[in-house]
Amino acid sequence: MIRKLIGGASALGASLFATTTAWAQEAAAAVAPVAAAAVAPVADGPIKAPTVEQMAGMVDKGDTAWMLLCTVLVLLMSVPALALFYGGLVRTKNMLSVLMQVFMIVSVAALVWVCWGYSMAFTSAGSPFPTLFGGLSKAFLVGVSGSTYAATWSNNVYLPEFVYVCFQMTFACITPALIVGAFAERIKFTPLIVFVVAWLTVVYFPIAHMVWYFAGPDFLADTVVKDAAGSILSQDAGYLYAMGALDFAGGTVVHINAGIAGLVGCIMIGKRVGYGKEATPPHSLTMTMIGASLLWVGWFGFNAGSNLEANGVTAVAFINTFVATAAAAVSWAIVEQFHHGKPSMLGAATGAVAGLVAITPASGFAAPMTSIVLGFVVSPMCYLFVSYVKNKLKYDDTLDVFGVHCIGGIVGAIGTGIVADPALGGQGWFDYTVFPMVAGTYDMGGQVITQIKAVLITLVWSGVGSAILFFVIDKIFGLRPTEEAEREGLDISEHGERAYNY
Repeated sequence: MIRKLIGGASALGASLFATTTAWAQEAAAAVAPVAAAAVAPVADGPIKAPTVEQMAGMVDKGDTAWMLLCTVLVLLMSVPALALFYGGLVRTKNMLSVLMQVFMIVSVAALVWVCWGYSMAFTSAGSPFPTLFGGLSKAFLVGVSGSTYAATWSNNVYLPEFVYVCFQMTFACITPALIVGAFAERIKFTPLIVFVVAWLTVVYFPIAHMVWYFAGPDFLADTVVKDAAGSILSQDAGYLYAMGALDFAGGTVVHINAGIAGLVGCIMIGKRVGYGKEATPPHSLTMTMIGASLLWVGWFGFNAGSNLEANGVTAVAFINTFVATAAAAVSWAIVEQFHHGKPSMLGAATGAVAGLVAITPASGFAAPMTSIVLGFVVSPMCYLFVSYVKNKLKYDDTLDVFGVHCIGGIVGAIGTGIVADPALGGQGWFDYTVFPMVAGTYDMGGQVITQIKAVLITLVWSGVGSAILFFVIDKIFGLRPTEEAEREGLDISEHGERAYNY
């Protein structure tokens, strides 16, 4: 029944995709001026490799204000949004523990980020070749001040570097917080925090570097050396960026990365006491709905802010985030209506999150109509894993981190290769080795293959790295509380207080 339902929903998505093709081709002409506006040169003409003094004149107060607002919106996604979303889904006796885990992960990650994370993710390793991680030249923010600047995606457009540091810091804060939902209600607090510090260092920072780091559109080399397969061999950029992988706001860096780490963790830590035998209903779907709604609001900063400027492409990412999420929430409700005869609030909230996850890598590349199709398609795929695959394979992913974030991220990352095609209204990709940058020739088939490679590399890097970290930390500290402590609830056993006293 579920497979037929998924097949029907997928067919519906394919039909919708076909009907939007004609519209998308017309929309391509409308999107082109948006892309052109993003590369408009400064008044005196574009300047190759500008000096710091010249960069200072290329900073726009509107861009700066917008990015500071987006930074606050992404922080909102962690605390309170994710904390309430996850907290409402667990049992009363574990509510406070989830709030504490998310709150402290954000706090610890922020400190790790400014100490060595920013440098590892967004500096050059000093190699002329695509790299796996950056150096330590800006560890403890050495050399970063109110008068240094960070590049955007446009020639001769810059941000104060502290703005960029803060914006990317919020991504580093929320990603490890997502992981805890997979093994909620059964992990000790201190070993979890040790894991977060190690995981950020070994897994998150390298992947962020591989996907997002490059020298900036004004500093890339004019001559690029490639191998026979077309892969770039010489360029100051992260490995996956140089490969040509597209990830506008974090499908690989955040969602696939956290989702596969969560799956590995829930398997290695083991199932909850009484799993499959005792009822474990969410204690407050009201809080979950509030959390999901705040996630949706904050996600506009997550996706639209990833353009690093306030321009037409920012508006593209904004509307795509809006409509893809709405489509996914509706799609999940439709699937539940056919499968259970009743759409649920939990399902609608979960569908919305799945839509947000799927559109994240494609948000600045897709057109609104293809974003809607992506939203309609992702919910049945995630529903299959949440309601069927998890039960079939019997792994205890408490809050469906793998089923929603990893699977939704995979659908979105691969789908980005399709919806980014200018023939479907997408933005395509920019060739920054030409100064000023120009639109590159788009090959949908080749781009989809590149996206699949990026997905596989992320799965292997995070999956293997996370497994090693879980194993080592478990041997040293022990990840799992005693059965007695777990039955009592982590609120009391780990923190000595309760979420509710009545």
